[in-house]
Order: sequence, then structure tokens, then C-alpha cells
Amino acid sequence: MINTYQTSLAPPPVPPRLSRPQSVLVPMPLPSQGRSKPLILVTLMLLQFLLTVGGFVYLYYNGKLDKMSPEAAAGYVSLEKEMTARRIVARMMVKKRTRTDEKPNYLQWDIKHSFRRDISYYHNIWLTVQQPGDYYVYSRVTFSKGSPRMPLASKVKLRKNETVQAEKTVMQAFCSLTDRVDDSGASVPHLCTATQGDVIALESGNQLSVWVQDFTLVNYEAGATTFGMYKL
Repeated sequence: MINTYQTSLAPPPVPPRLSRPQSVLVPMPLPSQGRSKPLILVTLMLLQFLLTVGGFVYLYYNGKLDKMSPEAAAGYVSLEKEMTARRIVARMMVKKRTRTDEKPNYLQWDIKHSFRRDISYYHNIWLTVQQPGDYYVYSRVTFSKGSPRMPLASKVKLRKNETVQAEKTVMQAFCSLTDRVDDSGASVPHLCTATQGDVIALESGNQLSVWVQDFTLVNYEAGATTFGMYKL
């Protein structure tokens, strides 16, 4: 027979259950400051390079290269001259015509004392372009005598090639001079110069020449009457 004991004591309490899990914070190490040093150094070097280049460009385009050493300034000047010389394709001198039977109104080139690159000539009157492109063409004609009938004129003529000889005027310039007399009644020499220049798009085979109304009125002294072309 088993005896049953009864007691008035309450049963032990049950521990409460958590409704949701609690987050646990794990400390993380801070990034090392030493890693940002290379980035700062690269940024400073790039900034210094940009300032150096910008300062050089400013000095160059404001005409202050004279503050540089004479050797460095001479180097830049010679480089600029060399680049300009490479663009010159024609620097023509003219000579006085001795014949009037063929195109007497066109200036005749002095081939021996002229410079040409990629430019040929035709009958000592026309210059033939060999490379297509944009060219700066200039002409300077000095007159030592006037004409009582019309102003002195010079025109740059263009034609397509040797076979298509239809001409058109692409540039023209005018000047005028009047005879002057001194106190003794003697005539005083007087000169005037017709100068012109423009950018002209030329094709291979195009020809250029300089026209004047009377070649006997032109001054043929050295450098007084010239013609030139620059390849742009």
C-alpha cells in the first residue's frame, strides 16, 4: 500500500520565454589611418603637376618667355620658326617681263630665286598645287608708276587645271598714286603697294597666278613684289 502525501506548497515558477532573439553587438576594429596616406600623396602630386603645366601655359601665351633662361627661350623660338617653315609651300619672287606676246598682264616667276615645296609651275606664270587642302595665299604688288585711266590693281587668278583654262578672280587689291612735283618742277618718285591675303581651299591640279593691268607699272626691286602660300 502506497501512502500519498499532500502538501500546500505551490509548484516552482516556470522561467519566461523570450518572444524574439536579442541582437549581440560585436566590436569591429577601426580602419587604420595609415592606408589613406598614399592616396593623399598621389592627390598632392597630381595637383602640383597641374599647377606647373598651367603656369607654363600662362607664361607662354602672355609673352613672358623672356624671363626664362636664354638657352630655353632660344629653343622655343627655333622650334616655332621650324614649324612655320614647314607650312611654307611657296615664296615666289618675280622678274621683269621681256616678252609681251604671251599673257603680258601676268607676273612672271623668278624660279631661280624662289622657294617651292609640293608646288610646280607652268610657263613661269602659273603655280600648280599638288596637295589638296586649305592654303593661306598672299600677294604684294608694288607699283612705281600710275595710270591716268584707272586705279592700279592686282588680282589673284585661279583656274581648275591646265586643260580647263577658264579663270576666275579669287582676290583683288587696288592702290593709287599721284605724281608729285618738287619746288624745282621735277617729278618726285612715288610708290603704292596693293596687298591681299585670304584662305583658299584648293584641289590637286589647281593653278594660281597674279594679274596686273600693265606689267610696266610694277616695281621689280627685290622684295617689292612677292607672292606666297602657306599650307594650313
